[in-house]
Amino acid sequence: MFRDASELQVGPELRLKTTSTMPFSIVMPALEMAQETGKLLAWRKKEGDTVSKGEPLLEIETDKAVVEVEAPADGVLAGIKASEGAEIPVGQTIAWIVAAGEQPPTDSRSIASTARARTGVAAQSNGQEPVTTSSGDSNATARISPKARRLAKALGFDISALAGSGPDGEILASDVQQAAANRSKPDRQQSRLENPSTVARIMAERTLQSWTTVPHFFVSRDIDASALNRYRSLIASEVGPAHNFSVTHTDLLVALVSRVLLKHPRLNASWSAEGIRLHDSVNMAIAVAVEDGVAAAVIQNAHIASLAEIAERRLQLSERAKAGKLRPSDIADATFTISNLGMYKVDRFSAIITPPQSAILAVGAIADRVVAHDGRPAVRPILTLTISCDHRVVDGARAAMFLNDLVAAMEQPSKVLSAEQ
Repeated sequence: MFRDASELQVGPELRLKTTSTMPFSIVMPALEMAQETGKLLAWRKKEGDTVSKGEPLLEIETDKAVVEVEAPADGVLAGIKASEGAEIPVGQTIAWIVAAGEQPPTDSRSIASTARARTGVAAQSNGQEPVTTSSGDSNATARISPKARRLAKALGFDISALAGSGPDGEILASDVQQAAANRSKPDRQQSRLENPSTVARIMAERTLQSWTTVPHFFVSRDIDASALNRYRSLIASEVGPAHNFSVTHTDLLVALVSRVLLKHPRLNASWSAEGIRLHDSVNMAIAVAVEDGVAAAVIQNAHIASLAEIAERRLQLSERAKAGKLRPSDIADATFTISNLGMYKVDRFSAIITPPQSAILAVGAIADRVVAHDGRPAVRPILTLTISCDHRVVDGARAAMFLNDLVAAMEQPSKVLSAEQ
């Protein structure tokens, strides 16, 4: 199968810039920042199957979710070199799509290198670093990924004492984790060792990285949610029957927060080595609990979406996340995150920022509390909001002003949203 040269980008479809002398290579994509490997969960097609461009080809597990990868072209799936369950470096060729009767390239390593050199496909190196070992020949070297090096340093392992299971003896993070498991001493009491999934492991590493490298600070506000409850009840009779789904408090918060963020660009920003990147659009990530972790599903352009559109999109993303069928575009380009634990009866909590975002909003349960109202004690439905901020981007005053405007919007949601519905 041959194609004219074309400029295509790596994305949800794993598209490549191909030449007339090469079939289409399928490589492990880089779907997220700092991703070094991906876990191949399942092939949706088998060797020799005919595939059509755009249909699901395989499932990959990242630190955020399970995502489906689509076929980049029409043809026949051939030369599969990775089995289900394998942890694969980013950029490594795992299969080919060829024309009927065409054979896939046999030298996968050189072909993959050539393809990456020509296309720039997720083509950054998988980050292997040479390291001199002290056993045997003093000139002997092994290769180690940055992830494995960081993990070994954190756990206090001598790299030279580790055996690598990767290609050419490369030391992988899994080798360090296995060494740590072997070193641990059993407790006198009975216990069992649970092996976290790839999602849980990478989430733990990213959480540690955020907590230890991002200077967090937290600002909280209690709000009387009476107006929010009344507005939700009001629109339930309009949006629900018309669209066959209900509007939740999370949907209302997504709509209101997105619009308030337009007035506070530092809260809708990203920290980078070049400086503070301000975003014109609000792509709202919603933390969704899934097995063995949390998926951050993204509602694109939430600041201009209607409440009904937000509710419908949130429902679709939640269903796909819980089914392990999120697409790469479902978790991409978030500029702000809302984490709502109200449904679990949590009164208040502080969330950890997802880099490079500058903030995340933690939402507790709406619960009746006795508060002062017009100089008298009264029972009111109170909601606690806590904003976690990156102090490199946001200062305390900016965080406080954002919460002030958000509380004002929540106390008059009809004023903010009714004209748009």
